[in-house]
Amino acid sequence: MGGRRDRNSALDEAITEDLKPQQYPLSAWNAKKLAKYTRGRSHGTIIRVDGLKKGIRGSFPLLAKIIALYFRFSLLDPTFNISLNGKRITHKHLEELADKTEFLWKIGEHDDPFVKDLESAFSDNPEDHEIKEMEVTGVQGFIASVEEPGDLKIFSTDERVGIDLFVNGRLRERDILKHIPTARIVESYMYGQIHFDALDDGTDRFTSSREGIVADDPKFFKFLETFRREILKIVAEWDELRVKHREEGDPENPRLTKKQRASLGLYGAVSKEYALPKGSKKKKEKVAAWVDGLTDDAAFNFESYADCFVSENLIRRYVKDTKLPPSNEVKHVAKQWKDKETQSKGKGNISIAIRREASDLSYLSMDDLANLVDKAKDALKRLPCRGTRTSTSRSGMQWRTPRF
Repeated sequence: MGGRRDRNSALDEAITEDLKPQQYPLSAWNAKKLAKYTRGRSHGTIIRVDGLKKGIRGSFPLLAKIIALYFRFSLLDPTFNISLNGKRITHKHLEELADKTEFLWKIGEHDDPFVKDLESAFSDNPEDHEIKEMEVTGVQGFIASVEEPGDLKIFSTDERVGIDLFVNGRLRERDILKHIPTARIVESYMYGQIHFDALDDGTDRFTSSREGIVADDPKFFKFLETFRREILKIVAEWDELRVKHREEGDPENPRLTKKQRASLGLYGAVSKEYALPKGSKKKKEKVAAWVDGLTDDAAFNFESYADCFVSENLIRRYVKDTKLPPSNEVKHVAKQWKDKETQSKGKGNISIAIRREASDLSYLSMDDLANLVDKAKDALKRLPCRGTRTSTSRSGMQWRTPRF
C-alpha cells in the first residue's frame, strides 16, 4: 500500500507542476496481475484499481450507467468494448433513460441498438409515444425527449444528458444546442446523438483537447445553421405531440391562446385519472381514441365553463357588495332549489355539505342573477356598474355579466 501511495503522490505532483508526459515516466507494471485481461489481445487499454472500498464496489450499477452515458460511442462500435467488474457495458444500462423517453425523431438510417430498443418499447404502447422521421443531408442519429426535464439529470451529479455530436464514432462536441439555443422550454427535455462524419475531411477543426470543435470553422458553422432549422421544426412538433398526449406543452408557442392551452392542460390532468381498461391492445386503443376525440371539444368547452364560472360568481359578488334586495321571485327560485337539494340528499343518504356557501345567491342560475341585477335599475344608476352584457360561447351557451 505504501508504494501505491508513493506513486499517487508522485502523479499528483506531476499534475500540479504541469509536467509533460516525457517528464513523468510510467512506473513498472505487474504483467501477472493483468494476465487474464491481456490473454489473446495485442492492444487496448486496461484500467485496474486495487483496494477499492466496499462502498465503491456497491456503486458498480451506478458507475455502469454513468459509463454508458459518457462513453456511448462504445455502444455503437463493436470493436471497442468497455467492461466494469467483468461485465460489458451495453445500451441495456440505459434502460432507465429509455423508460423516461416519450418521443423520438430518427435521422437517417443509423444503426443504433438503443434506438431499436426505443422503437420496440414504443410499439407496445403507441398511445403514449410518437416516432418521427427527419431528413438532414449527411447527418444520421436521433433526437428524443423525456417526460420531465429532471429525467435527463445524470445520476447524483450536476450534469445532464444532452444532444451530442459524433464524428466517425468519436464524441467531438457535447450538448451542441449550446451553439444554437432556441430559448424554448423543449430544450430542457431533449437528448440524442448526431453523427456528422463529413467534418472529418483532413482539415484540423478540432480543439487541442480533441473534445470540441472550433466554433468559427465554416463547415461546422454551416452545419449548425442547417441543424438549427431542423431543431425549430422539432420544437413545434414537440408542442403538438405533448398536447396530443395530454401533457403540458410549450407555453410560448402562439398556435394556442393562453385560455386554450390552460383548458387543454386541465382536460389532460383530468382525463389521465381515467385508467385505460385492462385487456387486449385493441380495447386500449379504442378507449384512448375516445379520450383523444374529446380533446377538441375540451379546448373550447372548458374555456366556456371557466368564463361562465367567473361571470356568474362576479355577479354574486356584485349583488352582495351592493346589497341588492332579493325579489320575491328570487326567493321563490332559491327555495325551490334548496328543497330539491334536501330531498336529493335524503334519498342518497348524504350528510355532507354540497355548497361552500348556502346563501340564496348560491342557488340562483346565471339567468336569475342577471335578472336580479337588471331589475335593480335605480341601484345601477348610483353604482359603477353600467348594466349587463350578453355573451355567447362557441358551444352556444349564453350568459350576462355586469359592465363596470
